[in-house]
Amino acid sequence: MSGLAAAYRLQSSAVRKYPPSEIQLLEASDRLGGIVQTKHQDGFVLENGPDCFLSEKPATLNLCEELGLGGQLINTRFENRRSFIVRGGKLHPIPKGFYLIAPAKLRPFLGSPLLSWPGKWRVLWESLLPAHAKEDESLADFVRRRFGQENLDWMAQPLLAGIYAADPEALSLRATFPQFVEMEEKFGSVLVGLKKRDEATQQASGARYSLFTALRDGMQTLTDQLKQQLTSVRIRTNTAVKALERRNDSWSVELANGEHVETDGVCLALPAHQAAKLLQRADPILAGLLEEIPYSSSATLNFAFKEGDIAHPLDGFGFVTPSKERRTTLACTFVHRKFPGRAPLGMALLRAFVGGALQEELLQLDDQELERRVLADLKDLLGVRSAPIFCTITRWPRAMPQYTLGHIQRILKIEEAVLRLPGLQLAGNWLRGVGLPDCIDSANRAATRLLESAPAHQSA
Repeated sequence: MSGLAAAYRLQSSAVRKYPPSEIQLLEASDRLGGIVQTKHQDGFVLENGPDCFLSEKPATLNLCEELGLGGQLINTRFENRRSFIVRGGKLHPIPKGFYLIAPAKLRPFLGSPLLSWPGKWRVLWESLLPAHAKEDESLADFVRRRFGQENLDWMAQPLLAGIYAADPEALSLRATFPQFVEMEEKFGSVLVGLKKRDEATQQASGARYSLFTALRDGMQTLTDQLKQQLTSVRIRTNTAVKALERRNDSWSVELANGEHVETDGVCLALPAHQAAKLLQRADPILAGLLEEIPYSSSATLNFAFKEGDIAHPLDGFGFVTPSKERRTTLACTFVHRKFPGRAPLGMALLRAFVGGALQEELLQLDDQELERRVLADLKDLLGVRSAPIFCTITRWPRAMPQYTLGHIQRILKIEEAVLRLPGLQLAGNWLRGVGLPDCIDSANRAATRLLESAPAHQSA
Protein backbone atom coordinates (compact mmCIF):
# COMPACT_ATOMS: atom_id res chain seq x y z
CA MET A 1 0.00 0.00 0.00
CA SER A 2 2.76 2.46 0.90
CA GLY A 3 4.63 1.93 -2.37
CA LEU A 4 1.50 2.17 -4.52
CA ALA A 5 0.34 5.30 -2.72
CA ALA A 6 3.76 6.93 -3.07
CA ALA A 7 3.90 6.17 -6.81
CA TYR A 8 0.37 7.52 -7.26
CA ARG A 9 1.21 10.73 -5.40
CA LEU A 10 4.41 11.18 -7.38
CA GLN A 11 2.39 10.87 -10.57
CA SER A 12 -0.52 13.08 -9.60
CA SER A 13 0.70 15.54 -6.96
CA ALA A 14 -0.17 19.13 -7.77
CA VAL A 15 2.60 20.53 -5.58
CA ARG A 16 5.46 19.26 -7.69
CA LYS A 17 7.65 21.82 -9.40
CA TYR A 18 9.36 19.52 -11.87
CA PRO A 19 7.50 16.44 -13.10
CA PRO A 20 9.75 13.36 -12.98
CA SER A 21 10.93 12.24 -16.39
CA GLU A 22 10.21 8.67 -15.35
CA ILE A 23 8.76 6.87 -12.33
CA GLN A 24 9.47 3.19 -11.77
CA LEU A 25 7.73 0.97 -9.24
CA LEU A 26 9.90 -2.04 -8.40
CA GLU A 27 8.17 -5.00 -6.73
CA ALA A 28 10.01 -8.18 -5.74
CA SER A 29 6.91 -10.42 -5.83
CA ASP A 30 4.58 -11.22 -8.70
CA ARG A 31 1.73 -8.99 -7.42
CA LEU A 32 1.18 -5.50 -6.05
CA GLY A 33 -0.53 -4.61 -2.80
CA GLY A 34 1.59 -6.38 -0.17
CA ILE A 35 -0.51 -7.67 2.72
CA VAL A 36 -3.67 -6.11 1.25
CA GLN A 37 -5.04 -9.28 -0.31
CA THR A 38 -8.66 -10.24 -1.04
CA LYS A 39 -9.82 -13.60 -2.39
CA HIS A 40 -13.29 -14.50 -3.66
CA GLN A 41 -14.33 -18.13 -3.19
CA ASP A 42 -17.77 -19.73 -3.53
CA GLY A 43 -19.53 -16.43 -2.81
CA PHE A 44 -17.33 -15.58 0.20
CA VAL A 45 -15.13 -12.47 0.39
CA LEU A 46 -11.91 -13.52 2.14
CA GLU A 47 -9.52 -10.93 3.50
CA ASN A 48 -6.05 -12.33 4.10
CA GLY A 49 -4.76 -8.98 5.33
CA PRO A 50 -6.56 -5.90 6.70
CA ASP A 51 -10.34 -6.04 6.38
CA CYS A 52 -11.10 -2.36 7.00
CA PHE A 53 -9.66 1.03 7.95
CA LEU A 54 -10.43 3.78 10.44
CA SER A 55 -12.29 6.63 8.77
CA GLU A 56 -11.39 9.04 11.59
CA LYS A 57 -7.92 9.08 10.01
CA PRO A 58 -8.89 10.61 6.66
CA ALA A 59 -6.04 9.48 4.37
CA THR A 60 -7.62 6.22 3.15
CA LEU A 61 -11.11 7.70 2.90
CA ASN A 62 -9.78 10.64 0.88
CA LEU A 63 -7.82 8.35 -1.42
CA CYS A 64 -10.87 6.16 -2.05
CA GLU A 65 -12.91 9.22 -2.98
CA GLU A 66 -10.12 10.51 -5.21
CA LEU A 67 -9.98 7.18 -7.03
CA GLY A 68 -13.75 7.09 -7.59
CA LEU A 69 -14.38 4.36 -5.02
CA GLY A 70 -16.77 6.36 -2.85
CA GLY A 71 -19.71 4.22 -3.96
CA GLN A 72 -17.89 1.08 -2.78
CA LEU A 73 -17.47 2.23 0.82
CA ILE A 74 -19.47 0.30 3.42
CA ASN A 75 -19.81 0.56 7.19
CA THR A 76 -20.14 -2.14 9.82
CA ARG A 77 -23.51 -3.69 10.56
CA PHE A 78 -25.25 -1.54 13.18
CA GLU A 79 -27.05 -4.40 14.92
CA ASN A 80 -23.85 -6.30 15.77
CA ARG A 81 -21.61 -3.52 17.08
CA ARG A 82 -20.00 -5.20 20.04
CA SER A 83 -17.17 -7.64 20.65
CA PHE A 84 -16.20 -10.21 23.26
CA ILE A 85 -13.29 -11.20 25.49
CA VAL A 86 -12.71 -14.83 26.46
CA ARG A 87 -12.40 -15.68 30.14
CA GLY A 88 -12.82 -19.09 31.67
CA GLY A 89 -13.63 -20.60 28.29
CA LYS A 90 -16.65 -18.29 27.76
CA LEU A 91 -17.26 -15.21 25.63
CA HIS A 92 -18.13 -12.10 27.65
CA PRO A 93 -19.19 -8.83 26.00
CA ILE A 94 -16.77 -5.95 26.34
CA PRO A 95 -18.59 -3.47 28.60
CA LYS A 96 -20.13 -0.56 26.76
CA GLY A 97 -17.79 2.41 26.95
CA PHE A 98 -14.64 0.40 27.73
CA TYR A 99 -11.82 2.00 25.78
CA LEU A 100 -8.84 -0.38 25.38
CA ILE A 101 -7.54 -0.11 28.93
CA ALA A 102 -10.22 1.61 31.02
CA PRO A 103 -13.95 2.29 31.25
CA ALA A 104 -15.51 5.59 30.23
CA LYS A 105 -18.84 4.36 31.66
CA LEU A 106 -18.82 2.82 35.12
CA ARG A 107 -22.18 1.02 35.32
CA PRO A 108 -21.59 -1.39 32.38
CA PHE A 109 -18.06 -2.01 33.63
CA LEU A 110 -19.19 -2.82 37.17
CA GLY A 111 -21.78 -5.24 35.82
CA SER A 112 -19.28 -7.19 33.70
CA PRO A 113 -17.99 -10.59 34.87
CA LEU A 114 -14.63 -10.05 33.14
CA LEU A 115 -13.01 -8.77 36.35
CA SER A 116 -13.45 -9.79 39.98
CA TRP A 117 -14.76 -7.20 42.43
CA PRO A 118 -11.28 -6.57 43.83
CA GLY A 119 -10.11 -6.06 40.23
CA LYS A 120 -12.94 -3.61 39.56
CA TRP A 121 -12.24 -1.63 42.73
CA ARG A 122 -8.57 -1.44 41.75
CA VAL A 123 -9.60 0.13 38.43
CA LEU A 124 -11.84 2.67 40.20
CA TRP A 125 -9.00 3.70 42.53
CA GLU A 126 -7.14 5.04 39.49
CA SER A 127 -8.77 8.46 39.85
CA LEU A 128 -7.31 8.74 43.37
CA LEU A 129 -3.75 7.87 42.40
CA PRO A 130 -1.16 10.63 41.92
CA ALA A 131 -0.07 11.36 38.35
CA HIS A 132 3.41 10.13 37.57
CA ALA A 133 3.88 10.38 33.82
CA LYS A 134 7.23 9.08 32.57
CA GLU A 135 9.33 9.92 29.53
CA ASP A 136 8.65 6.49 28.07
CA GLU A 137 6.85 3.59 29.69
CA SER A 138 5.61 0.25 28.48
CA LEU A 139 1.88 -0.18 28.03
CA ALA A 140 1.94 -3.00 30.57
CA ASP A 141 3.71 -0.89 33.21
CA PHE A 142 1.28 1.98 32.65
CA VAL A 143 -1.86 -0.17 32.89
CA ARG A 144 -0.49 -2.05 35.88
CA ARG A 145 0.44 1.20 37.62
CA ARG A 146 -2.87 2.94 36.95
CA PHE A 147 -5.38 0.05 36.89
CA GLY A 148 -3.83 -3.08 38.35
CA GLN A 149 -2.63 -6.47 37.15
CA GLU A 150 -6.04 -8.10 36.71
CA ASN A 151 -7.22 -5.41 34.32
CA LEU A 152 -4.00 -5.79 32.36
CA ASP A 153 -4.31 -9.57 32.13
CA TRP A 154 -7.96 -9.91 31.19
CA MET A 155 -8.92 -6.74 29.36
CA ALA A 156 -6.08 -4.48 28.25
CA GLN A 157 -3.66 -7.18 27.05
CA PRO A 158 -6.06 -8.98 24.66
CA LEU A 159 -7.49 -5.73 23.29
CA LEU A 160 -4.03 -4.26 22.66
CA ALA A 161 -2.77 -7.54 21.16
CA GLY A 162 -5.69 -7.43 18.76
CA ILE A 163 -4.29 -4.19 17.31
CA TYR A 164 -0.52 -4.65 17.42
CA ALA A 165 -0.05 -8.43 17.86
CA ALA A 166 2.42 -7.31 20.49
CA ASP A 167 3.69 -7.94 23.99
CA PRO A 168 2.44 -5.02 26.13
CA GLU A 169 5.50 -5.42 28.37
CA ALA A 170 7.63 -4.18 25.45
CA LEU A 171 5.25 -1.80 23.67
CA SER A 172 5.90 1.93 24.03
CA LEU A 173 2.93 3.82 25.45
CA ARG A 174 3.92 7.15 23.92
CA ALA A 175 4.43 5.61 20.47
CA THR A 176 1.12 3.74 20.42
CA PHE A 177 -1.44 5.46 22.66
CA PRO A 178 -0.09 8.88 23.64
CA GLN A 179 -3.64 10.01 24.49
CA PHE A 180 -3.42 8.11 27.77
CA VAL A 181 -0.23 9.94 28.71
CA GLU A 182 -1.93 13.23 27.89
CA MET A 183 -4.91 12.34 30.08
CA GLU A 184 -2.68 11.55 33.03
CA GLU A 185 -0.68 14.73 32.53
CA LYS A 186 -3.71 16.99 31.99
CA PHE A 187 -6.30 15.55 34.37
CA GLY A 188 -4.20 13.45 36.74
CA SER A 189 -6.40 10.47 35.83
CA VAL A 190 -7.24 8.45 32.74
CA LEU A 191 -10.75 7.77 34.07
CA VAL A 192 -11.39 11.49 34.40
CA GLY A 193 -9.92 12.10 30.96
CA LEU A 194 -12.16 9.47 29.38
CA LYS A 195 -15.25 10.95 30.99
CA LYS A 196 -14.42 14.29 29.43
CA ARG A 197 -14.13 12.86 25.94
CA ASP A 198 -16.87 13.37 23.44
CA GLU A 199 -19.77 10.95 23.94
CA ALA A 200 -19.32 9.37 20.53
CA THR A 201 -15.71 8.40 21.16
CA GLN A 202 -16.41 7.29 24.74
CA GLN A 203 -18.79 4.55 23.59
CA ALA A 204 -16.03 2.21 22.52
CA SER A 205 -18.32 -0.82 22.23
CA GLY A 206 -20.94 1.11 20.32
CA ALA A 207 -20.39 4.24 18.29
CA ARG A 208 -16.71 3.67 17.60
CA TYR A 209 -17.52 0.70 15.38
CA SER A 210 -19.13 3.06 12.86
CA LEU A 211 -15.61 4.37 12.28
CA PHE A 212 -14.61 1.04 10.71
CA THR A 213 -14.99 1.31 6.94
CA ALA A 214 -14.36 -1.25 4.20
CA LEU A 215 -14.84 -1.66 0.46
CA ARG A 216 -17.78 -3.70 -0.79
CA ASP A 217 -15.70 -6.05 -2.94
CA GLY A 218 -12.77 -6.23 -0.50
CA MET A 219 -9.80 -4.10 0.43
CA GLN A 220 -7.79 -5.24 -2.59
CA THR A 221 -10.16 -3.09 -4.64
CA LEU A 222 -8.15 -0.10 -3.42
CA THR A 223 -4.73 -1.44 -4.42
CA ASP A 224 -6.09 -2.73 -7.74
CA GLN A 225 -7.53 0.69 -8.50
CA LEU A 226 -4.26 2.38 -7.58
CA LYS A 227 -2.44 0.11 -10.00
CA GLN A 228 -4.87 0.97 -12.79
CA GLN A 229 -4.36 4.67 -12.17
CA LEU A 230 -0.57 4.47 -12.49
CA THR A 231 -0.65 5.19 -16.20
CA SER A 232 2.60 7.18 -16.14
CA VAL A 233 4.49 4.71 -13.95
CA ARG A 234 6.60 1.85 -15.22
CA ILE A 235 5.56 -1.08 -13.04
CA ARG A 236 8.04 -3.93 -12.76
CA THR A 237 6.97 -6.98 -10.75
CA ASN A 238 9.30 -9.93 -10.02
CA THR A 239 12.04 -7.31 -9.76
CA ALA A 240 13.97 -7.61 -6.53
CA VAL A 241 16.42 -4.91 -5.44
CA LYS A 242 19.77 -5.99 -4.03
CA ALA A 243 21.34 -2.73 -2.84
CA LEU A 244 21.40 1.07 -3.10
CA GLU A 245 24.46 3.26 -3.51
CA ARG A 246 24.79 7.03 -3.54
CA ARG A 247 26.93 8.10 -6.51
CA ASN A 248 27.70 11.80 -6.95
CA ASP A 249 24.28 13.46 -7.16
CA SER A 250 22.20 10.38 -7.92
CA TRP A 251 21.35 6.88 -6.71
CA SER A 252 22.34 3.58 -8.25
CA VAL A 253 19.74 0.87 -7.65
CA GLU A 254 21.26 -2.58 -8.08
CA LEU A 255 18.72 -5.25 -9.01
CA ALA A 256 19.02 -8.92 -8.18
CA ASN A 257 19.39 -9.72 -11.90
CA GLY A 258 22.53 -7.56 -12.10
CA GLU A 259 20.88 -4.56 -13.74
CA HIS A 260 21.60 -1.06 -12.38
CA VAL A 261 19.00 1.73 -12.45
CA GLU A 262 20.30 5.28 -12.12
CA THR A 263 17.82 7.63 -10.49
CA ASP A 264 17.63 11.01 -8.76
CA GLY A 265 15.19 9.95 -6.05
CA VAL A 266 14.27 6.75 -4.22
CA CYS A 267 11.36 5.96 -1.92
CA LEU A 268 11.84 2.76 0.06
CA ALA A 269 8.35 1.52 0.94
CA LEU A 270 9.54 -1.62 2.69
CA PRO A 271 9.57 -3.25 6.11
CA ALA A 272 12.35 -1.66 8.14
CA HIS A 273 14.51 -4.80 8.17
CA GLN A 274 14.34 -5.07 4.38
CA ALA A 275 15.16 -1.39 3.91
CA ALA A 276 18.13 -1.94 6.23
CA LYS A 277 19.60 -4.60 3.92
CA LEU A 278 19.36 -2.33 0.88
CA LEU A 279 21.00 0.62 2.66
CA GLN A 280 23.94 -1.26 4.14
CA ARG A 281 26.37 0.12 1.56
CA ALA A 282 24.94 3.62 1.41
CA ASP A 283 24.73 4.24 5.17
CA PRO A 284 25.56 1.43 7.62
CA ILE A 285 24.50 3.57 10.61
CA LEU A 286 21.02 4.17 9.14
CA ALA A 287 20.79 0.49 8.25
CA GLY A 288 21.61 -0.41 11.84
CA LEU A 289 18.87 1.86 13.19
CA LEU A 290 16.34 0.32 10.85
CA GLU A 291 17.37 -3.19 11.83
CA GLU A 292 16.61 -2.36 15.48
CA ILE A 293 12.86 -2.22 14.79
CA PRO A 294 11.50 -5.67 15.70
CA TYR A 295 8.64 -7.43 13.92
CA SER A 296 6.16 -10.12 14.86
CA SER A 297 4.72 -12.84 12.62
CA SER A 298 1.16 -14.05 12.33
CA ALA A 299 -1.22 -16.17 10.29
CA THR A 300 -4.79 -15.58 9.14
CA LEU A 301 -7.24 -18.47 8.83
CA ASN A 302 -10.58 -18.03 7.03
CA PHE A 303 -13.20 -20.68 7.91
CA ALA A 304 -16.49 -21.13 6.05
CA PHE A 305 -19.41 -22.85 7.82
CA LYS A 306 -23.14 -23.20 7.60
CA GLU A 307 -24.67 -20.87 10.18
CA GLY A 308 -26.75 -23.75 11.57
CA ASP A 309 -23.55 -25.62 12.45
CA ILE A 310 -22.53 -22.99 15.02
CA ALA A 311 -24.29 -22.94 18.40
CA HIS A 312 -23.22 -19.43 19.43
CA PRO A 313 -25.49 -16.67 18.03
CA LEU A 314 -22.40 -14.75 16.86
CA ASP A 315 -24.15 -11.55 17.92
CA GLY A 316 -21.08 -9.34 17.65
CA PHE A 317 -18.01 -8.66 15.55
CA GLY A 318 -15.77 -11.26 17.15
CA PHE A 319 -13.62 -12.00 20.18
CA VAL A 320 -10.10 -11.56 21.51
CA THR A 321 -8.32 -14.04 23.75
CA PRO A 322 -6.13 -13.11 26.74
CA SER A 323 -2.77 -14.85 26.72
CA LYS A 324 -3.60 -16.28 30.17
CA GLU A 325 -6.28 -18.43 28.49
CA ARG A 326 -3.44 -20.31 26.78
CA ARG A 327 -5.24 -20.86 23.50
CA THR A 328 -3.98 -21.00 19.94
CA THR A 329 -6.45 -18.40 18.64
CA LEU A 330 -5.35 -14.84 19.32
CA ALA A 331 -8.59 -13.35 18.01
CA CYS A 332 -11.50 -14.20 15.73
CA THR A 333 -13.73 -11.99 13.57
CA PHE A 334 -17.31 -12.97 12.74
CA VAL A 335 -16.85 -11.57 9.25
CA HIS A 336 -20.40 -12.09 7.99
CA ARG A 337 -21.70 -10.25 11.07
CA LYS A 338 -19.24 -7.37 10.79
CA PHE A 339 -19.77 -6.32 7.17
CA PRO A 340 -22.60 -7.02 4.74
CA GLY A 341 -22.03 -9.14 1.65
CA ARG A 342 -19.16 -11.21 3.00
CA ALA A 343 -20.86 -14.64 2.83
CA PRO A 344 -23.80 -16.26 1.02
CA LEU A 345 -27.15 -16.33 2.82
CA GLY A 346 -27.19 -18.95 5.56
CA MET A 347 -23.40 -19.18 5.66
CA ALA A 348 -20.89 -18.01 8.28
CA LEU A 349 -17.38 -16.72 7.71
CA LEU A 350 -14.95 -16.72 10.64
CA ARG A 351 -11.48 -15.20 10.41
CA ALA A 352 -9.02 -16.34 13.07
CA PHE A 353 -5.59 -14.95 13.92
CA VAL A 354 -2.62 -16.89 15.26
CA GLY A 355 0.85 -15.88 16.38
CA GLY A 356 1.92 -12.39 17.35
CA ALA A 357 4.78 -11.45 19.63
CA LEU A 358 3.64 -13.74 22.46
CA GLN A 359 3.03 -16.89 20.39
CA GLU A 360 5.33 -16.77 17.39
CA GLU A 361 6.31 -20.39 17.93
CA LEU A 362 2.87 -21.41 16.63
CA LEU A 363 3.93 -20.30 13.16
CA GLN A 364 6.28 -23.30 13.09
CA LEU A 365 3.26 -25.63 12.90
CA ASP A 366 2.23 -26.95 9.51
CA ASP A 367 -1.10 -25.89 7.98
CA GLN A 368 -2.93 -29.05 9.00
CA GLU A 369 -1.95 -28.76 12.67
CA LEU A 370 -2.64 -25.02 12.73
CA GLU A 371 -6.13 -25.56 11.35
CA ARG A 372 -6.77 -28.40 13.78
CA ARG A 373 -5.82 -26.32 16.82
CA VAL A 374 -7.84 -23.26 15.80
CA LEU A 375 -10.85 -25.42 14.97
CA ALA A 376 -10.61 -26.96 18.45
CA ASP A 377 -10.82 -23.45 19.92
CA LEU A 378 -13.83 -22.59 17.75
CA LYS A 379 -15.61 -25.78 18.75
CA ASP A 380 -14.98 -25.08 22.43
CA LEU A 381 -15.79 -21.35 22.42
CA LEU A 382 -18.48 -21.09 19.74
CA GLY A 383 -19.98 -24.56 19.67
CA VAL A 384 -18.94 -25.32 16.11
CA ARG A 385 -20.52 -28.68 15.31
CA SER A 386 -19.04 -29.63 11.95
CA ALA A 387 -15.92 -29.51 9.85
CA PRO A 388 -15.55 -26.30 7.85
CA ILE A 389 -16.71 -26.13 4.25
CA PHE A 390 -13.20 -24.87 3.57
CA CYS A 391 -10.31 -23.23 5.39
CA THR A 392 -7.66 -20.96 3.87
CA ILE A 393 -4.42 -20.09 5.65
CA THR A 394 -2.17 -17.11 4.93
CA ARG A 395 1.10 -16.64 6.78
CA TRP A 396 2.68 -13.22 7.30
CA PRO A 397 6.28 -13.63 8.52
CA ARG A 398 7.80 -10.51 10.11
CA ALA A 399 4.90 -8.37 8.89
CA MET A 400 3.84 -6.38 11.99
CA PRO A 401 6.33 -3.78 13.31
CA GLN A 402 6.60 -3.57 17.07
CA TYR A 403 6.62 -0.07 18.53
CA THR A 404 8.83 -1.00 21.46
CA LEU A 405 10.24 1.28 24.16
CA GLY A 406 12.31 4.04 22.59
CA HIS A 407 10.47 3.85 19.25
CA ILE A 408 9.86 7.60 18.95
CA GLN A 409 13.52 8.41 19.62
CA ARG A 410 14.57 5.70 17.17
CA ILE A 411 12.38 7.16 14.41
CA LEU A 412 13.76 10.65 15.03
CA LYS A 413 17.30 9.32 14.62
CA ILE A 414 16.29 7.55 11.41
CA GLU A 415 14.75 10.73 10.02
CA GLU A 416 17.89 12.70 10.90
CA ALA A 417 20.02 10.13 9.08
CA VAL A 418 17.76 10.30 6.00
CA LEU A 419 18.33 14.07 5.83
CA ARG A 420 22.00 13.35 5.17
CA LEU A 421 21.07 11.34 2.07
CA PRO A 422 19.53 13.65 -0.56
CA GLY A 423 16.95 12.01 -2.78
CA LEU A 424 16.03 9.28 -0.28
CA GLN A 425 12.70 8.90 1.51
CA LEU A 426 11.21 6.09 3.61
CA ALA A 427 7.58 5.04 3.94
CA GLY A 428 5.72 2.24 5.67
CA ASN A 429 3.77 1.04 8.69
CA TRP A 430 6.82 1.04 10.97
CA LEU A 431 7.13 4.84 11.15
CA ARG A 432 4.20 6.51 12.90
CA GLY A 433 1.27 4.10 12.73
CA VAL A 434 0.46 0.58 11.55
CA GLY A 435 -2.92 1.11 9.84
CA LEU A 436 -3.68 1.74 6.17
CA PRO A 437 -4.26 5.49 6.74
CA ASP A 438 -0.84 5.71 8.41
CA CYS A 439 0.78 3.96 5.44
CA ILE A 440 -0.85 6.36 3.00
CA ASP A 441 0.13 9.38 5.10
CA SER A 442 3.74 8.22 5.17
CA ALA A 443 3.67 7.66 1.40
CA ASN A 444 2.22 11.12 0.75
CA ARG A 445 4.91 12.74 2.91
CA ALA A 446 7.67 10.79 1.21
CA ALA A 447 6.43 11.64 -2.30
CA THR A 448 6.01 15.33 -1.49
CA ARG A 449 9.50 15.59 -0.03
CA LEU A 450 11.02 13.84 -3.04
CA LEU A 451 9.29 16.24 -5.41
CA GLU A 452 10.15 19.35 -3.42
CA SER A 453 13.86 18.46 -3.39
CA ALA A 454 13.97 17.20 -6.96
CA PRO A 455 16.23 18.56 -9.71
CA ALA A 456 14.62 19.85 -12.89
CA HIS A 457 14.73 16.47 -14.66
CA GLN A 458 14.13 13.93 -11.95
CA SER A 459 13.63 10.22 -12.24
CA ALA A 460 12.30 8.19 -9.31
